[in-house]
Amino acid sequence: MGPGNDTGSSEFLLLGLSEKPELQPLIFGLFLSMYLITVFGNLLIILAVSSDSHLHTPMYFFLSNLSLVDICFTSTTVPKMLWNIQSQIKAITYGGCITQMYFLTLFGVLDDFLLTVMAYDRFVAICHPLQYTVIMKPWLCGLLVLVSWITSVLHSLLESLLLLRLTFCTDLEIPHFFCELSQMAQLACSDNFLNNMVMYLITVLLGGGPLVGILYSYSKIVSSIRAIPSAQGKYKAFSTCASHLSVVSLFYCTSLGVYLGSAAAHSSHSSAAASVMYTVVTPMLNPFIYSLRNKDIKGALKRIFGMAAIKEQLC
Repeated sequence: MGPGNDTGSSEFLLLGLSEKPELQPLIFGLFLSMYLITVFGNLLIILAVSSDSHLHTPMYFFLSNLSLVDICFTSTTVPKMLWNIQSQIKAITYGGCITQMYFLTLFGVLDDFLLTVMAYDRFVAICHPLQYTVIMKPWLCGLLVLVSWITSVLHSLLESLLLLRLTFCTDLEIPHFFCELSQMAQLACSDNFLNNMVMYLITVLLGGGPLVGILYSYSKIVSSIRAIPSAQGKYKAFSTCASHLSVVSLFYCTSLGVYLGSAAAHSSHSSAAASVMYTVVTPMLNPFIYSLRNKDIKGALKRIFGMAAIKEQLC
């Protein structure tokens, strides 16, 4: 298809992680397992928070929203990839590719915002414990989540509209297992300078801004913990934010590692393989981090499974 034709009727080809036929069953089984673990684990977190009144606090409200976003984030890419492997069809429609890119960008940015909001929650809890209930009121928690959603939706809408103005050449092969924004912009035959500038600028603002906020919050948290006289008090204060700090480190290390590593290697397939870390592995590990390091979550899950076992015995 030529660059002047209607791109709305064209298709993109997702080349996936590997084109070797003997590896497809292994990739299918691996990603199906990781996807089921991700959905099941995050659903358990949401169920535990919603069913236990002891967990109806700002911290667990943000955690349940993060789990929901992680499910949506993974669901934008993995099911399509599994379908392509099973059907041996790599094509995705132009509209489908734009839609996948829109939701992937939306939930990726929203994930970042929620981690920043959770860092602020831990900052207030440790640095201003006596004012915590006064500051972190339900309306403020809801407003923070709502603003995160609105900002993410507007950002994804802007990126999608800028992408729609581009025309594409005949070579529509994407060396990835999902429609990634920068990969699609590179396939355009028309001038994509504006797209690249907006993409880099927004990455700095929406990626660097939350990171600065998280680093500032934890610098204040560390200062407050160091001021606590007893070792037991320091450990108790640190344990309240250890899970969140682990998730933040995993999210940013994998994201930065992917883009820095792919830029150094100049390999699209290497970038696609590395992208698995933040699109699939990180959402899968988040429930384990929060459940294994959190007594409240473990207690709620035990009560849920205990009640289920009792009901089964009665039946």
